[in-house]
Amino acid sequence: MLDGNSRSITSNQHGIHDDLERTVKKHLSTEFKKPFAPFSLTTFKELKVRVELYLQVNPSHQIILDSCCGVGESTFHLAKQNPNCLVIGIDKSEHRIDKHIHHQQAELLNIEMIRGDLNDLWRLIADANWPIAHHYILYPNPWPKSKHLGRRWHGAPVFSSIPKLSKQLTVRSNWDIYIKEFQQALSITGVESKVTEYSAEQAMTPFERKYWASGQKSTQLTASF
Repeated sequence: MLDGNSRSITSNQHGIHDDLERTVKKHLSTEFKKPFAPFSLTTFKELKVRVELYLQVNPSHQIILDSCCGVGESTFHLAKQNPNCLVIGIDKSEHRIDKHIHHQQAELLNIEMIRGDLNDLWRLIADANWPIAHHYILYPNPWPKSKHLGRRWHGAPVFSSIPKLSKQLTVRSNWDIYIKEFQQALSITGVESKVTEYSAEQAMTPFERKYWASGQKSTQLTASF
């Protein structure tokens, strides 16, 4: 018996957005020049020290980026599964980040949780050219209203930084249109990706667990750069 109470996404958009291609091409053809927030610069400076120290001590190790990590449950799982990587979890909500202690991250030395604006941090991290093996974006806010295309990561100006961040990318959502749009946006940059239904014995995030308990399915995109 299903015991979840998560409602399925409803939208006035029933397929890939008509303006997706135009929007993506516009962002790819222009440089995203929004000034970095002072808080973002401070956050990145502190993170840079942590990353450089980690790589100095572990020169053969790599980095995993867990964007939109929420309370950090996925960050914790990734850190346990990848002891030879520094796993960086980023979320915009200080309240959610503060909850990470409940997932026992304190016992792991290869985990870093930060609050930050990805519109800034993705650009700063991409320019830093760190050895990021894998980038996860698990269940980002889908912004399902048609008028909010520009708030979805693939419809935002910062999208052009995503292919520069890592060797591999995984994006997961319970709204398949989001994933199909992401795939089309990547194809405009010349990157091929694979879209599949995703399931596992253990959920990686609270949202994933809630969606599955409610009978909803997850769609996953994977790509290599």
